[in-house]
Amino acid sequence: MIDLYTWTTPNGRKVSIALEEMGLAYQAHSIDIGKDEQFTSDFLAISPNNKIPAIVDRETGFHLMESGAILLWLAEKTGRFLPQDSKWQVMEWLMWQMGGFGPMLGQAHHFLRYNPDVSDYASERYGTEARRLYQVLDKRLSENDFIAGTYSIADMAVWPWVSRFEWQKIDLNAFPNVREWYLKIADRPAVQKGYDVPLVTNPIPMP
Repeated sequence: MIDLYTWTTPNGRKVSIALEEMGLAYQAHSIDIGKDEQFTSDFLAISPNNKIPAIVDRETGFHLMESGAILLWLAEKTGRFLPQDSKWQVMEWLMWQMGGFGPMLGQAHHFLRYNPDVSDYASERYGTEARRLYQVLDKRLSENDFIAGTYSIADMAVWPWVSRFEWQKIDLNAFPNVREWYLKIADRPAVQKGYDVPLVTNPIPMP
């Protein structure tokens, strides 16, 4: 049994989707970041950087923070979604998500959705970068059905960020390969179930 400490964010949904796809037994615990629950001493003992998600393996007591590290650990634990023949391609695109796609889209959320009138410069900067990153992803998916060839933890890492395309002022119809990939993954039962962890909010957004 794995304890998952999470919230309804793209980073949180990466791990709940992976757990569902891998068929692992887990219990989800809500860490409401809107109420600063990530700063409690109990959670900080598991996740010193006070960020969700984090996991604890009940059998061993092993705990881990950082969504990318968790995805890699789960993939190695189960031997699934990290194929040896494309391992480094999966790693490459997982790092792309962790280092660029996620952080830049997070800034787009901040300036385009939550604070749209604070800074024209910031809105233009992060809106432009969001579109550039979508172009990178669209080109990649023009050559592959999934990001690293076959469905993998790279897709699980990127997809939840794309699911907030409306927050990023992105028209998915302008990126047809991303749109097709997004809808294909949204149709997976494990993704649908993992999206609603730790609680049901909105339906999966559709372009």
